[in-house]
Amino acid sequence: MSYLIKGIKYYSPVIEMHKVTGALLKAGILKNVLGSHEQQFKTSRMLSQLSSENANSHNYVIVGAGSAGCVLANRLTEDPLSTVLLLEAGPRDTLLGSKRLMWKIHMPAALTYNLCDEKYNWYYHTTPQKHMDNRIMYWPRGRVWGGSSSLNAMVYIRGHAEDYNRWSREGAVGWDYEHCLPYFKKAQTHELGPDQYRGGNGPLYVSRGKTNHPLHHAFLEAAQQAGYPFTDDMNGYQQEGFGWMDMTIHKGQRWSTASAYLRPAISRPNLSITEKTIVTKILFQGTKAIGVEYMKNGQRKKAFASKEVILSGGAINSPQLLMLSGIGNAHDLKSLGIPVVCHLPGVGQNLQDHLEVYVQQKCTKPITLYNAQKPINMVKIGLEWLWKFTGEGATAHLESGGFIRSQAGVPHPDIQFHFLPSQVIDHGRVASTVEAYQVHVGPMRSTSVGWLKLKTTDPNDHPIIEPNYMSTERDIWEFRQCVKLTREIFAQKAFEKFRGPEIQPGNHVQSDKEIDAFIRQKADSAYHPSCTCKMGQLSDSTAVVDPQTKVIGVENLRVVDASIMPSVVSGNLNAPTIMIAEKAADIIKGLPSLHERNVPVYRPKTLETQR
Repeated sequence: MSYLIKGIKYYSPVIEMHKVTGALLKAGILKNVLGSHEQQFKTSRMLSQLSSENANSHNYVIVGAGSAGCVLANRLTEDPLSTVLLLEAGPRDTLLGSKRLMWKIHMPAALTYNLCDEKYNWYYHTTPQKHMDNRIMYWPRGRVWGGSSSLNAMVYIRGHAEDYNRWSREGAVGWDYEHCLPYFKKAQTHELGPDQYRGGNGPLYVSRGKTNHPLHHAFLEAAQQAGYPFTDDMNGYQQEGFGWMDMTIHKGQRWSTASAYLRPAISRPNLSITEKTIVTKILFQGTKAIGVEYMKNGQRKKAFASKEVILSGGAINSPQLLMLSGIGNAHDLKSLGIPVVCHLPGVGQNLQDHLEVYVQQKCTKPITLYNAQKPINMVKIGLEWLWKFTGEGATAHLESGGFIRSQAGVPHPDIQFHFLPSQVIDHGRVASTVEAYQVHVGPMRSTSVGWLKLKTTDPNDHPIIEPNYMSTERDIWEFRQCVKLTREIFAQKAFEKFRGPEIQPGNHVQSDKEIDAFIRQKADSAYHPSCTCKMGQLSDSTAVVDPQTKVIGVENLRVVDASIMPSVVSGNLNAPTIMIAEKAADIIKGLPSLHERNVPVYRPKTLETQR
């Protein structure tokens, strides 16, 4: 202001002496003075904007604090010079810093609460499935620190070595078993100690069940009576067979990636975390990713990445965000009015999942979890867990399981079993009604493949999810086998003293046609969506990322989560997703891949028989 007053005083005599000339001069000088002030204002505003951008600029911006994002946030901030912003749509997984106050997440036995609640869950649904009596299928996905590792059943299964060798053949060069096993081990501390297959120094604690429940023993004995082998480590040398399952449970608590990776890194000054944040799009300069736009508390904000933007939102959110940002099938994007940054037709395609069905049997003895689910007993179990993290609340009870081949000629297991000494109805949304036990069983390498697409340009609208379940004859046949082979195991002598009538499918379901109808009516997702941003070679028109996890056709953008799997693995997906993030972290850091050569893997003595 003093500058303006000073200028006007200086020129006033001239105005008096030369009115006409002075008027012109006055107009010109005021223009210059005001112009100068306006320029100063613009410069000041630009500097302020740059300052704000610098304050919200990091080396890496990671979208999603789930199973992969927490791993990356930890590993990338191990370098104190590397700054990371981690953006999560959901809330923290603790309340006032306490796990006990968030017992619905951290008590292993309480897992169905959040599977059926929108608070920490995206609560997705599929389109009506035309090959499954037009049923709309429910897909829970984690929206909280830890992502789906804070909602899942805590089963730690890696898949088969041949899954990763297949990835390599499918174009994910460098992701064969010899290059993936070291990252499974790097992540893990197994309570039984390290060996050629298990890790001993990683942040992810893995344990075995402690209940010693007689029904688990009966299941494992029955499987052997049916002619299947016992395996002492289905994540080690021999997947095929039945045995005790590994679980991501530590000292009676769920051990999510938030517990394993994020909390240990939270005090690092180079890590910033923002929760309850919806990322609306990736920001580009041309085809170079420079940051993201997001909504926080109703305000639109931007965060900038000097090195890379990394999407770790999972198999639904990552392709959705790519498409919202102009990366996907150009025709589909244009039809929604989204400017195309890069035509990548594979985004959202190749959707794969595992379906499973529950085969349930009444139990003649009162030893199942039925009594534990009565209100007074639930209170007792909860109080014990809150006090000392022990008791029936300290396990998810899915402590035994197995892997078998559906028929002769199949080179490695394609059917998986999870045994539970209880009855589950409608994802746990309906209370158990009787003393019963069940097995979750389903094929692991289904040939049905689906897709997902944007419904609208609103980031809050769920995409259209079309898994295309049971669309091939092979899948229908495999599910028939699942039911028949399970019934054979349940009919063995080991279950004689426990076996009551079959609840589901029920003795009235015997013919292939009847079994097929039962599957259409009762099979449900095992919650393993994957492969929607598949990894592959540049020559593959359906690939979305290259083997370095970089999005093809643009710069400074990666996807690191279950969506980049070229094909679904033979087992649960949490352990493989954590492995993917561990391996990707080394790639991002520019480190050579870990490699373990000539690791022995079990092969059946003959493929001429099914077992």
